Amino acid sequence: MKQYITHHDWQIIEDDFHDEHNRISESIFSIGNGRMGQRANFEEQFSGDSLKGSYVAGVYYPDKTRVGWWKNGYPEYFAKVLNSCNWIGIDVLVNGKALDLAKCEIRHFKRVLDMQKGFLQRNFTVQMPTGEVLHVEATRFCSLVDDESGAIRYSISCDFSGELTLSPYLDFDVVNEDSNYDEKFWEEVQRAVGNGEGYLTAATRKTDFHVCTGMQFAINKNGSTIQLDPTLTEREKYIANTIKIPVQASDQVVLYKYAANLSSENHAKDKLVENCKQVLHRITEKGFDAMLKEQASAWAERWRDSDIIIEGDVAAQQGIRFNIFQLHQTYTGEDERLNIGPKGFTGEKYGGSTYWDTEAYCLPFYLSTADERVAKNLLVYRYKHLQKAIENAEKLGFHSGAALYPMVTMNGEECHNEWEITFEEIHRNGAIAYAIYNYINYTGDYKYLSEYGLEVLIGIARFWAQRANYSNAKKAYVILGVTGPNEYENNVNNNWYTNYTAKKCLEYTLLVLDSIKEHSAERYTAIIEKTRLIEFEEQELWRDIIANMYFPVDEERGIFLQQDGFLDKEIEPVSLLPEIDQPLCQNWSWDRILRSCYIKQADVLQGLYFYEDDFDETTHRNNFDFYEPLTVHESSLSPCVHVVLAAKLGYYDKAYELYLRTARLDLDDYNNDTEDGCHITSMAGTWMAVVQGFGGMRVRDDQIHLNPFIPKQWSAYAFKIRFRGSVLNIRVEQGKVKVIHESGLPVGIVLNGQKNELFEGDEWVL
Repeated sequence: MKQYITHHDWQIIEDDFHDEHNRISESIFSIGNGRMGQRANFEEQFSGDSLKGSYVAGVYYPDKTRVGWWKNGYPEYFAKVLNSCNWIGIDVLVNGKALDLAKCEIRHFKRVLDMQKGFLQRNFTVQMPTGEVLHVEATRFCSLVDDESGAIRYSISCDFSGELTLSPYLDFDVVNEDSNYDEKFWEEVQRAVGNGEGYLTAATRKTDFHVCTGMQFAINKNGSTIQLDPTLTEREKYIANTIKIPVQASDQVVLYKYAANLSSENHAKDKLVENCKQVLHRITEKGFDAMLKEQASAWAERWRDSDIIIEGDVAAQQGIRFNIFQLHQTYTGEDERLNIGPKGFTGEKYGGSTYWDTEAYCLPFYLSTADERVAKNLLVYRYKHLQKAIENAEKLGFHSGAALYPMVTMNGEECHNEWEITFEEIHRNGAIAYAIYNYINYTGDYKYLSEYGLEVLIGIARFWAQRANYSNAKKAYVILGVTGPNEYENNVNNNWYTNYTAKKCLEYTLLVLDSIKEHSAERYTAIIEKTRLIEFEEQELWRDIIANMYFPVDEERGIFLQQDGFLDKEIEPVSLLPEIDQPLCQNWSWDRILRSCYIKQADVLQGLYFYEDDFDETTHRNNFDFYEPLTVHESSLSPCVHVVLAAKLGYYDKAYELYLRTARLDLDDYNNDTEDGCHITSMAGTWMAVVQGFGGMRVRDDQIHLNPFIPKQWSAYAFKIRFRGSVLNIRVEQGKVKVIHESGLPVGIVLNGQKNELFEGDEWVL
């Protein structure tokens, strides 16, 4: 762990320049607005270690896969989230020498991410190698109101006399560090530069996405706007204005830079420059201060609906707000073509725009904190990729409309390039089916099933029916050669979670078919015709698989086995591992990991989390007691599930321990990988840890169930949930729970086993 971030309720603070952690800070202090995002790179030149990253939603490049030998069905490319135009750049020269924090004496440095108001601020005082002293304060944000734009206020207070040179620029000559063949992915389309402005348009190779980035700027000296007489620079994929300003000691020079990023996903290619100019005109007319005020108001609306308040534990409070903040920066739900990438706008690693993380971890957050259409859009995204999922399955030899959703994708086509995941981690299909159930159970939007959901369920059910095979030896259906959620096991037989989620998908598909047949016969007939479902034959097979699916168990311990042969391993708890060996993924060989008993993330326990009502408390306890001590939590998705299960079982100290791990995973760099970007999808799991774990919130029988507890480290906590047109505010104190119905329709509540119906304005204290 790296604990250099100062604890604060509403801010992320770096109180000194930690050059050894700079890439970590660049991830943590990232900003975004759902349409574009920016790592916390410096505006001025920096020759130290840095991962430059500016990203535009929906734009990607199909980087050709690198493999030692080809495999049938293997994806031809890995979709890269592209580093786009560097719009923040401002070169600063002091008497002809470049300002570069790697080459200066830093007398003071502070970086603050204000999560309440949505901006990043950095201030520092440096002495140049040639002796000049200056103080800089830089504030920037990606606007939630004008979501294709960002703005910067860059202020320099001089403690020297001479010449200050400022060069605001745009640079499309960027690279992705994870390029498989060291290629650059952008080609210039056009450029233009003028007095106080400039525009660059570039296109991605192969996919031909066009992005136009524009800038306009103004400079004040001691409060008065100066007339610009810049030197204009342009070269391939680069434009700049350079302004030389004579200064005296105590002068203050402020540069306001406005930028816009427009893509051909949202604008006609031949209108990009024109529309970019319109966006820039609009925001420069507002001015920086007005935009910043709008930004604070927009963030206040986000926090009104989704904030979690924790009293008495600043580290825990900072952690949950940081996670919620990054989720809002990544995905707004306004565009059903977009989804939630595992790094969001904070880094390049993993690629793709969506994994199973969205359905398993992110959906619950948006169900409870946003308008219903936001969660629905996440599911519609998968519906629109159904045909691609069918094609993905066909590449692997499946047929008749069987659908295998991709592990990694930008457009519905599988683009992951690790065989043990691409071909074997098929439980992702189960998460998508579960998400449909979860959405319907929460919202009661049964219309979604007939419009979209049933077609997806049929495709996934067909996949499971073809992927399972009957074993004469076991007299049961088995699923062979898979990788479960625990990626520290590959190519196993009968992963319990995979088998169980396949069974549950088949059951739910049959249930939905019967329901739609009964209540919407016309729509049922249309779906049968569209999917060419052979009603009796296919459904009878599904029922046979449900009745005869094989599940590995250990009767003596009363547990489900993670897979066949799991107990052949040497079973030793993580507590016996030397600290020097951890994390295993960075210290052990892959062979050693695969042969060990150690578990990367919830596997059997993932199934108990999803399908908890299928099992009694003894089953939950036996499995948790066996598997959690073997779990190294080296997946960001792991701690949150364990918090929910630990809280359910009354393991409150363990729940709190793992809550801190999930809430501060990136802030404290638990797994030594935050430098690659933050773990956005697991951040939704942090919300789950509080609301479903500590709050015990569930939806059963169209009612909200709450069974809260409060960690002894906290004096109180509170959260809101939206449920079927109502907003509930739940506050938990030591010895008391209060539920306030803030607005909306009446709602049934079951609090610690006691039933009540609340109407708008009601308070219930127990």
